[in-house]
Amino acid sequence: MSPNITSHTRYNYPNQYDVIVIGAGHAGCEAALASARMGCKTLIATLNLDSIGQMSCNPAIGGLAKSHIVREIDALGGEMAKNIDKTAIQYRMLNTKRGPAVWSLRAQADRKAYQQSMKFVLETSENLDMIQAEIIDFVVAKGENAPYKIIGVQTRTGLVIQSKCVVVTTGTFMNGLIHIGPTQLAGGRIAEPASIGLSDALRRLGLGLGRLKTGTPPRINGQGIEYDKVTEQPPDEHKEFFSYSTEDVNQPQVPCYVTYTNKNTHKIIHDNLNRAPLYTGQIKSVGPRYCPSIEVKIVKFADKDRHQIFIEPEGLHTTEMYLNGLATSLPQDVQIAMLRTIPGLAKAHIVKFGYAIEYDFVFPTQLYPYLEAKQIENLFLAGQINGTTGYEEAAGQGIMAGINAVLKIRREAPFILDRAQAYIGVLIDDLVTKGTEEPYRMFTSLAEYRLLLRQDNADMRLASFGHKFGLISDRQMRLLEEKKQQIESLIMLLQTTRHQEKTCAELLKRPEIRLSHLPEALFADYGPDVLRAVEMQVKYEGYIQRDVLRARKLKKLENKSIPTTFDYNQVYGLKREAAEKLKNIKPVSLGQASRISGISPCDISLILAHLERK
Repeated sequence: MSPNITSHTRYNYPNQYDVIVIGAGHAGCEAALASARMGCKTLIATLNLDSIGQMSCNPAIGGLAKSHIVREIDALGGEMAKNIDKTAIQYRMLNTKRGPAVWSLRAQADRKAYQQSMKFVLETSENLDMIQAEIIDFVVAKGENAPYKIIGVQTRTGLVIQSKCVVVTTGTFMNGLIHIGPTQLAGGRIAEPASIGLSDALRRLGLGLGRLKTGTPPRINGQGIEYDKVTEQPPDEHKEFFSYSTEDVNQPQVPCYVTYTNKNTHKIIHDNLNRAPLYTGQIKSVGPRYCPSIEVKIVKFADKDRHQIFIEPEGLHTTEMYLNGLATSLPQDVQIAMLRTIPGLAKAHIVKFGYAIEYDFVFPTQLYPYLEAKQIENLFLAGQINGTTGYEEAAGQGIMAGINAVLKIRREAPFILDRAQAYIGVLIDDLVTKGTEEPYRMFTSLAEYRLLLRQDNADMRLASFGHKFGLISDRQMRLLEEKKQQIESLIMLLQTTRHQEKTCAELLKRPEIRLSHLPEALFADYGPDVLRAVEMQVKYEGYIQRDVLRARKLKKLENKSIPTTFDYNQVYGLKREAAEKLKNIKPVSLGQASRISGISPCDISLILAHLERK
C-alpha cells in the first residue's frame, strides 16, 4: 500500500522543525545534539523521556574496537566520550600485550548517572526540544530525486509535526518482541512498550525490512555474592579517559569480578534446550555471532568446560550487578538453577531475569553512505535500525546522520568518512555496501588501515571536520595544533639525539625498547598523550607509511564519484549481473563500487572508462 501524499493539516503542532529525531538512545542523542549544535531547530521524540540515553544491556562503554569509535565521536564534537568520563566507575585498557593499533579502552558506567547526565545535556541544549510521543507515520510529498520526500511525522494521538528532515533511531523498539522461555511480551525493552506502526510506515515508503535478535543476561543483588569464590578485577591504577577534553574524573573507581560456568551449569542448560526459545523455533531471527547467549555457547563450543562471566556493578548507589557473558532467554526456573552452580553466585538473588528480543531493522544497502534513504529524500536512519549492535556503533552512526541531515537542509555536499579516515567510515561502508544478515559488531580486524586508525590519534584525524561543522571550538583546535607541534618537536629531537651510539629514534624502533627506557630529560616536558603518539609514530613508522601509501590509492578511487542517475546498462561490456548489483546499491564512488560483492576489477575499469568518456 502506497503512503498518502498529504500535508496532514489535522492537529498540526505549532512548532515547525528543521530536524526531527525519532528515538533517544545512543544514536538519537548524538544525532539530535549534532543537529542542534549546528544551528538547526531540532526535536527529539521518544516513548519515554526518562529513558533517554538508557544503557539497555551492559553498563559499559568501549572495549575492543568500540573505544576507537567513541574517540572518533569525541573528535567530531559528539557527547558519548564526555558523558562516560563524567559517570565512569572503572577504567581498564584492554589488549596492551598486543600492538597499539588494537589497544582498546573500556569504562564501566554508573548506569543511572550516565542516563541522567545525557538527559540533562539534551534538556539544556540550545535549538533542541524534547517530546514524549510515539511516532507512527511520516508525512510525505512527491520527491524531486526520489519517489518520496519527508515533510513531517505523525504521532499515535494524531499530532502532526512538520520538519525538513527526519532521523530514525529506534533501536530495538520497532515491533520488539521479548522472549523469556515460552513467555512472549511486546516491548522494546523489558517493561517498556514496543513501537508499533513505524515499520509499516517504512514499508509503505518502499523500504525492505528484516528481523534480528539480541539478548541480555540476568541481574543479581550483589549482597548475595560470595566474594571469596570470585576473582577481583581492579581498575587501572593510571586512568586514561575517553574524551580529549577530560582532565580528571571525580567519582570513585570500583572493581569488577570474574567467575566461570562449569559442567554442572552446562548440564542444566543442555537438559532444558527443549525449553529454550532459540532451539524450539520460537525465535526465528538471527542473533549476534560474537556475543552469543550462554545456551548457544555450550552448544557451539561443546568442547569447552567453562565460560567466563564478568560480574559488573550497575552503579555506585545500587547493589545490582550485571552478569556479562550469561545472556539467555531460558525460562526463569532454569536461570535460577544454572546460577546456583556458578562459583560465587550460588546464593545470589536474581532481581531481573535475562531475555532475548526480536525487532525489525531496515536492510542498510538501501541507504547512501551519508545514511539517507535512497527511496525517500530527507529520511536518515542510524543505529540498530541499520542492523548494528552496540552503543558505540549506534552513536557513531547517529552523529553522522545528524550532521548530514543539516548539510542536506543547507544544500551542501554530504559528509562521508572513508575506510582510511575512521572506524566510523569502515562501519558505515560495510553496512551500505555489503549489508548485514546478523547484528553487525565492529572489530579492529575489519579495518584495513588499523595503524592509521588508532584510538590515540582520532583527534588529529577528525577534529578538523568537527571544527568545520561548528561542533569543535576554536580553543580545542588551538590545543590540538599545540599538541601536533609538540609531537613534531619531540620526534625531531629523538631523530637528532644520540644514545648508545644510535639515535634515540633508531633505538625506539626496537621491539624491546620503550620511550621510558630512553633518557628522561628528552621527554620530561611532554604530556602522556604526546608521548604515546610519538612512541607509536616512531616505533611503527615503516608500517604506518605503508598504510599511508595504500590509503592514497584508495582515495583515488573514492574521489571518482558516480552520479546517482548513472545508467549501468549503457556501460559496454558490463555483465548484466554486475549491472543489477550496481543499480541496487547505487555506489557513490568507484571505491564503494569496487567493494560490492561480485564486482570485479574489470567491471571497475569499464565503469571508469565510461565515466571518462562522459
